Amino acid sequence: MTAAFTFPGQGSQAVGMGKALADAFPVAKAVFDEVDSALGEKLTAIIWDGPGETLQLTENAQPALMAVSIATLRVLESEAGFSVGRNAAFVAGHSLGEYSALAAAGSLTISDTARLLRTRGLAMQKAVPVGAGAMAALLGLDYEAAVAVANEAAQGQVCQAANDNGGGQVVVSGDKAAVDRAVEIAKTKGAKRAMLLPVSAPFHCKLMQPAADAMAEALAGVTIKAPAAPLVSNVLASAITDPDEIRRRLVEQVTGTVRWRESVAYMAGQGVTRFFEIGAGKVLSGLVKRIADGAVGVSVGGPNDIAAAKDALAASA
Repeated sequence: MTAAFTFPGQGSQAVGMGKALADAFPVAKAVFDEVDSALGEKLTAIIWDGPGETLQLTENAQPALMAVSIATLRVLESEAGFSVGRNAAFVAGHSLGEYSALAAAGSLTISDTARLLRTRGLAMQKAVPVGAGAMAALLGLDYEAAVAVANEAAQGQVCQAANDNGGGQVVVSGDKAAVDRAVEIAKTKGAKRAMLLPVSAPFHCKLMQPAADAMAEALAGVTIKAPAAPLVSNVLASAITDPDEIRRRLVEQVTGTVRWRESVAYMAGQGVTRFFEIGAGKVLSGLVKRIADGAVGVSVGGPNDIAAAKDALAASA
């Protein structure tokens, strides 16, 4: 198998995502209904009708993006013959997308995943007072250079690499003053651009420890099965299948670096040539081309993408 199924993270959300699939395919609509039922509210109304600022709230965006990803996968299964167990060498997801990947691979139920992501979103938002933390994108620096910038900027505060996205794109996260310093330092170290991101909390850094504790408690209460295809863990950038280790790495992920560049490189090194981005947006497909020479990113998010995805899957068989 030369295909990997990947799942997008926060930032890929858009009002109306998934609606065309739900209108056209009952299997997609069933996923949204299940998520609404699990959360005890009509999250679908926010996903499809907005307003955008409500959808962007971490507590809504995280389960919403998962719902769109799994609804898309169900259509791929029913209409294009996709099977995680048969066709995917690996599954992987960017931050919250790791939960989508686990739901796709049958490790977590959709209902449990929706509730976990609601808990995760609320806990990450509450971990740090609004305005006390920040995140910034450093463009044009490799990972080692960005880590050096973060270390120099910390000065006794928290500033660490949160996302190593590849293609010279590293995001740093931590105390607001430290991240502000990192932006200025990066400009002197050759960064093409360095800019604060419009986020509500400093994700994937030590300041998120209260959220990690909350997720440890929440994850202890759910059943995790071995995935139908190995999960490439964000914090390891290598494949795991043991349910207890999956649980442990999901907790570590809250405060740890999302090692996306290394994860894609790992999968490419194992023979993956096609990376299917299942769900909203095209962020991961764009990154694939910058990380793995010759690899193809195939984004699947709407009814018009299904036939092309079927052809691409056949080509990767």
